[in-house]
Amino acid sequence: MRLQGKRVVVTAAASGMGQAGCERFAQEGARIAAVDRDEARLKEVVDGINTAGGNAQGFVADLSDADIAGTVADDAIAWLGGIDVLWSHAGMPAPGDVETLDLDEFRTATDVNLTQSTVIAARAITHMRQQGSGSIIFTASTSGLVGSALSPVYSALKASVIGLAKGLAVRYATDGVRVNALCPGPVATPMLYNDFMKVDARFSQEENEKRVVAGVPLGRAGQPREIADAALWLASDESSFVTGIALPVDGGLTAR
Repeated sequence: MRLQGKRVVVTAAASGMGQAGCERFAQEGARIAAVDRDEARLKEVVDGINTAGGNAQGFVADLSDADIAGTVADDAIAWLGGIDVLWSHAGMPAPGDVETLDLDEFRTATDVNLTQSTVIAARAITHMRQQGSGSIIFTASTSGLVGSALSPVYSALKASVIGLAKGLAVRYATDGVRVNALCPGPVATPMLYNDFMKVDARFSQEENEKRVVAGVPLGRAGQPREIADAALWLASDESSFVTGIALPVDGGLTAR
């Protein structure tokens, strides 16, 4: 098994890519501390993993509050007895229209997409440095690699996540800590269809869907399992010489 005995924290674990990651990591032998604000859905995910013979525990938290993010990271790491892998997956859409920008929405998007990721990574790095090893994966986005007309603010925040990953990778490489950013393209999750497709009010949701998929050379949205498999590779020793990258998993979107 590729993650046998590894202690893993996954945020935004109750649905979509995060859920797929928890399930995939557990299948490969990891113990999972799953973090999400949706208590009911989180319980379903954790129960499913444990019923299938895995080992998972849920931690309910609203990561938009940096203090709560730090506390839940400490609690999750304590339950695991340390940490080998962090998949910092939590994120949210950002405001689309900069001309009428709501600063409260901007601050919340910044807190969820960037601040909590930094706080939780800091907690993980402290433990990883002491043991001389660890893998941190941030979920960024292809919107952090190329501009997003749907939300320039989202592009800015995800570009910052990529910069954070690269900076941490260089700073902590000599401590044995690897840090990488995963950059999904459009993925068939509730966040894509219920949130992102409604961000650009200039177009209908149907038109926005067509615009997004039209930019993907493979002609479709990705599936959560496909992103989870990429995260699994970055988490495992198979990527032991990989740090500081921003890996697109995007059906060719950024190859144009």
